[in-house]
Amino acid sequence: MPLQGVCWLLCCRQGFSLLGRDYGEKEEEESFELRNKDGLTPNGQSPAEVIHVSQPTRTANGTNGVAASGAADEMKSLILEKNKMGLEEEPEILVKGWLLREVRGNWIKQRRFWFVLSQDSLDYYSGPEKGARRLGTLVLTSLCSVIWPDKQTFKETGYWSITVYGRKHCYRLYTKHFNEAVHWACAIQKIIDTKAPVETPTQLLIQDIEENKFNPEVVEHIYQHNPILKYTHGPLYAPLLPFPYGSLEHTYHHGKGYGSLNEEAVKLFNGLQQLESAHDAVPIIQGVLQTCLDLRPLRDEVYCQLVKQTSHTPAPYTAAHLRYWQLLTCMSCTFLPGAAVLKYLRFHLKRIQNQSPESEMDNYASFISEALEKTKCRECVPSWEEIQMLMSRQEMLCTVHYPGPGCCQLYISSHTTANEVVQRMQQRLGLKDSKNTFALYEQNALWEQPVSGGALIADILTSISSKECESKGQRKLCFKLYCLLDADSISVDSIEYLFLFEQCHEMVIRGQLPACEEDLQTLAALRLQAVMGDFSTHAPCPPLEHLFPGHLLEARILVPTCQVAVPTGCPAAQRLLAGALWSHAAAAHKQKVEKDLRLRSRVKEEAAAVMGAILERWRGLAGSNCRDSMAAYLAIARQWSGFGCTLYEVDFYISSTGSFSQKLWLGVAASSVSLYRQGEAEALESFPYGQICSYGVSDSNTFKISAGGRDMLFETNKLSEITQLMNAYFNATRLQRGKGDTVKIHEGTPVGFRHPSAPALLELPSHPV
Repeated sequence: MPLQGVCWLLCCRQGFSLLGRDYGEKEEEESFELRNKDGLTPNGQSPAEVIHVSQPTRTANGTNGVAASGAADEMKSLILEKNKMGLEEEPEILVKGWLLREVRGNWIKQRRFWFVLSQDSLDYYSGPEKGARRLGTLVLTSLCSVIWPDKQTFKETGYWSITVYGRKHCYRLYTKHFNEAVHWACAIQKIIDTKAPVETPTQLLIQDIEENKFNPEVVEHIYQHNPILKYTHGPLYAPLLPFPYGSLEHTYHHGKGYGSLNEEAVKLFNGLQQLESAHDAVPIIQGVLQTCLDLRPLRDEVYCQLVKQTSHTPAPYTAAHLRYWQLLTCMSCTFLPGAAVLKYLRFHLKRIQNQSPESEMDNYASFISEALEKTKCRECVPSWEEIQMLMSRQEMLCTVHYPGPGCCQLYISSHTTANEVVQRMQQRLGLKDSKNTFALYEQNALWEQPVSGGALIADILTSISSKECESKGQRKLCFKLYCLLDADSISVDSIEYLFLFEQCHEMVIRGQLPACEEDLQTLAALRLQAVMGDFSTHAPCPPLEHLFPGHLLEARILVPTCQVAVPTGCPAAQRLLAGALWSHAAAAHKQKVEKDLRLRSRVKEEAAAVMGAILERWRGLAGSNCRDSMAAYLAIARQWSGFGCTLYEVDFYISSTGSFSQKLWLGVAASSVSLYRQGEAEALESFPYGQICSYGVSDSNTFKISAGGRDMLFETNKLSEITQLMNAYFNATRLQRGKGDTVKIHEGTPVGFRHPSAPALLELPSHPV
């Protein structure tokens, strides 16, 4: 670069080399500029409108070097320079009036002051008369914020309150009149909105580096003369990026004890520095990532802090320094920075690779660069295991179960999606040519849910791990049939036939296969023969709930019991209405306990009788092999016309106003959608996909299908699952036909192959059909 260019750069940025005081590198009083984006003149000099922000000074022991800053200091350092204005040249007053201000001393009290709002500041005086003493000033910039009046404060204090946050001060103001409070809040917010965004020196230096990235000499000069960009042992007293004062963006995390964004940014830097001496870095890394997940604006700040701490490090090859690279690796696999910081980060990584080739830093920089190409914003903080794997730049092992006792172990990265795992499982199990589709499910003994195709497996595993800790129940990731498009083409010798058998049995256990009790007992016996072979008194027999739908036992017992247990006249109800005494309540409780004991005894008796009948049928199946038993099982199941469909419990609104409803099953199959009464084999109504005009989510818990000139509403908590499955079947139907009528989802998204702008709700949880 020409010599005059270097000199210009020195003049333009000489103030930034004095920033070390705010970052623990110098102790004398200094200040830096927060400049407006459009505030530079063509010659590089700042105009009169430059906003000078004085950072808090620090002495050697960390205390304030200047005790008396006050209103006058802030006016001198922040407000637009007035060039020695006289009283008659005071700025235009926008709003003025009496307000109460909360004053903190030995106790909190409210005092009455005369407030004046101008284009640059909010001032308060001892009175409205000319020459009254100004008692305080809050300078208004784009980083200030206002909390509007709320009813809760009015109920507690009898006053409407507004709070104004500035860099140095926070004014809590009160008035008895709601309209007056709103008027002040609107006026102050309007002034804040007119202010140009301010930039910190770090942002300006990042811009300089971006502009001169192809000139290594200039870039090196910028780094050498600006300690703010380089590694430091000292603490950070102010964020590297600007944050709103008293920002409310994170108030919904108040239960986690977060302070303001400025405070949290400084705390994060202190946490980063603890990595160098920590025995175990994982808890600190996980804490930083959790804060960045909760407080989104801090993500760019942490990236800038990590770039700072990995630049010009005194001992770059030590294990302590590599901790910063390990955290940067975890950040790059969890969050993407904003566009400007991303460019700065990529430049930093290339610079490190050029400066330290064939080093650990080079390896980390290469890994991070690749990760940034794939990273999507995570829903969960990486687990302990994932962080350990990322610190060593390795993949982690994931166990995927499939119907039956089998499972596969796959290596995954932080970017592996459910679709990718489905494809790898199909290839490993020889299911690539199957006409049916598959998906991953999150599952436990009582519950399962399909995993969206674009979901990150690392997030799913973290979620499973946390839910297991909360519920103390085993959860797992399962690979299963999703859309049963052609059951007849499944070979009896294939593993897909085992999938069909196991998933059909799951429906039987959940009570979703309408059949008589004799057929259900036969199915249980065939299940035992297929899984355990011929009957033996020495063979361990699984519990009845793994063979037979348990709700049928309860139904057989409770119906006659209820008829006998409710005597004429309902004396229990009469006692309740008459105001039962304690002795009567105790007697009623004792009666209820005895009734429960009788019911349990009856359940055990019925269960023993059913189990005996199942074992007797099992004896009769001696000699049948596993394949024949599975075929006989599925032959009975296929007798139901809805075989192969997925059932969802819904409340069907009979009236168009939603005033009457009944519980039904909504069956989603390959060719139609059907309605069943629970437990009944015949469908009440069936709607082939060709008759469905539209479908989708009507509101937060209502699903709507328009077919045959009718609009049907169903209330369910499985909205996304129903929509995803219907969308997948529509896709498969259109693909098989090669053409089809345009079918639209209720929200206006065309059904078929998912459009890039389609909502995530409609994302297929399996690979494209």
